[in-house]
Formats: sequence, C-alpha cells, structure tokens
Amino acid sequence: MAGYNVLWLQSAGCGGCTMSLLCAENPGLLETLESFGIELLWHPAVSAETGPEAAAILGAAAAGEVRLDALCVEGAIARGPNGTGRFHVLSGTGRPMLEWVRDLAAVAEDVIAVGSCAAFGGVTAAGANPSDAAGLQYDGMLEGGVLGTDFRARSGRPVINVAGCPTHPNWVTETLMLLACGGLAVADLDPYRRPRFYADHLVHHGCPRNEFYEFKASAERLSDMGCMMEHLGCVGTQAHGDCNTRPWNGEGSCTRGGYPCINCTAPEFEEPGRVFTETPKVAGVPVGLPTDMPKAWFIALASLSKAATPVRLRENAIADHIVTPPAVRDTTRR
Repeated sequence: MAGYNVLWLQSAGCGGCTMSLLCAENPGLLETLESFGIELLWHPAVSAETGPEAAAILGAAAAGEVRLDALCVEGAIARGPNGTGRFHVLSGTGRPMLEWVRDLAAVAEDVIAVGSCAAFGGVTAAGANPSDAAGLQYDGMLEGGVLGTDFRARSGRPVINVAGCPTHPNWVTETLMLLACGGLAVADLDPYRRPRFYADHLVHHGCPRNEFYEFKASAERLSDMGCMMEHLGCVGTQAHGDCNTRPWNGEGSCTRGGYPCINCTAPEFEEPGRVFTETPKVAGVPVGLPTDMPKAWFIALASLSKAATPVRLRENAIADHIVTPPAVRDTTRR
C-alpha cells in the first residue's frame, strides 16, 4: 500500500484544523500517514516547498502530471466579489483559490472538506458574509456550495465532509487511511456526508457529566460540575461526534473542559439564534431535546429524575469541585 497522494489547501479560515491535526499523538501525524503509504504532495504548514516550488506542485496536479488521490481543503471558499473569487488569491499564482479548488477537484480521486468551514461555510460564512464564503458542496444547510450539487469526484463520491471546529486529528487521518485502503463507501457517509465512524455517535456518549444528566442535576454557572443542558446551552445530546469517547490528546473535550457543546460538526452551528451558553425554553422545557426522545417522555423522565436526585448530585451539580463524596459501602455479598 503506497503512493496515496494528498494535496492540502488552506482557504478562508483560522487554520485551526491544521493546528489540531499537528497535535496527533501516539502515533504522530507523519508516522500515521507513512504507515498507510500516504504522501503529502504539499501542505502549507508541513511541506518545505514555498513560492514557485509550491505553485509548480499545484500546477502539475491540476494538469494531471501528478496523480491526485485526495484533495483536502481547509477553510471556506471566498466566492466574492461577484463570483470572481478574487477576495482570496493564492499567493504567487495570481489565481483565486476558487479557481484552484475547482480545477484540482476535477482531477482528484476524492475531495475532502476538512472542518466545518470547508464543509458548510462555518464561522467564515457567519453574519453578513461579505466575502460570500461557502463550503465545497454545501452553503450552510443547502446543497450546492462552490462545486455544485451534482459534483462527484473521480471515485464517484461527493465531497466528504470531515466536519468539526476544529476537527479531531484522528477524524482526518482515519478518513485518509480508509480511502487509501478502499474502505470508505458512499454508504459510510451520513446525510450531511460526514464519515459515520464518528458522526454516528453523539457528544453525549461518554460525557463525564452523564450522571448529573440522568438525574437532571443541572449546573447554573460555567464553573459548576452539573449537566449543562438545562441552563447553559449544551447540545451534546443532539450533536454528532465521538468527542467524549475519543477525546483530544486522550483527555480533552468541550464538556470535559467545562464548556457546553455547541454542535460544531453541524451546518450553521455558528449562528444558533441564541447565546451559546443559554438554553432556550418554552414553559420551562428546553427547546432542543435529546435526539430521538419524544417531548412527553422527556418531561416525564425529567420530573421523575429530579424527584429522585441524590443529595450528593444536587449539591455537587452547583459546585466547582466535589463537596459531597459518594458514600463508602461494602458491595460484597455475604
């Protein structure tokens, strides 16, 4: 298994997905790619080539002189002004990134949108969006984007959306490894074309605050230990991602760090219509209920759970450290 060629472009974004990718460990990024025969033709933060050398690599790939197995694009594509793309010209080439992406996508075996900006527009497309930024094949929740609804890479697959803000490094490397060994089919993508190996999980799975959630023992401030769904805007019960079962660097996730999940793997997460740290409610019931749970069931479950909340959880939920430890009991059977 050798010679799987990957070209990586950074468009309109913060570069956070690359920063996350470079934090891959045990094994590191380059070791992981090498073990699957994946070669980076060029990456702006990893490769030594710059200026004319880098432009030559892009030109050779676009002309078909070098086989392009995967085109990875990080960041949204600025289509303005007036569809010319000249708000973002690739340095040293005189050509808009918009044109480079379209030319390279046309010859790539697969196209991968790395991060929610490249997938859906993300933070770059938020607000008035003066640069007319969009994702590769989505503009928010609407199909189309830069490459159009009907675009298919040479493999026959649409753009693969490795969404996240930022992406987990393993989401990127696992996608590339699956493609390199022929293990990723269209059926392995969810309705937003995110790889199912991470998108078929919920952020809620493995959250260290799950015991508080079960008893609806809720945090009232960001520093509290309780569940952040009821008051602090957490949508981990609805957000797709394995963030708490595959934490960053073996330890981190938003909820583990004391911040509510904002559903960053979804289109238009950047404009939720509310403050990220507040939960909208109707008659005291959160508007966004857990995925697959009918409202009547949630209300009944929440009422029973609150009535049965142990004192330990009720007290710890609104504290920034454990104030009431669990009781010590003999669990042996005699």
